[in-house]
Amino acid sequence: MSALNVELVAADRKVWSGEARMVRARSIDGEIGIMPGHTPLLGVLVEGDVVITTEGGERTASVDGGFLSVDHDTVTIVAETVSTTTR
Repeated sequence: MSALNVELVAADRKVWSGEARMVRARSIDGEIGIMPGHTPLLGVLVEGDVVITTEGGERTASVDGGFLSVDHDTVTIVAETVSTTTR
């Protein structure tokens, strides 16, 4: 199975980057799930959690809004502030 290349960025630093199986986030249009092969997308995020599912578990990031971009299995998430936890 192919993987997503994910980059999570706050205004002041790169928070995390790596491979993932899936990314879930809340946009202004509702919750979205991104898996390998997803069509290109630019979404505006609302305050809430972004969940990145990797081979080793889940990484949850609380964001204050921002945007999510998907293009050729590359997901970029940009927010003003980000705090993360790992499960």
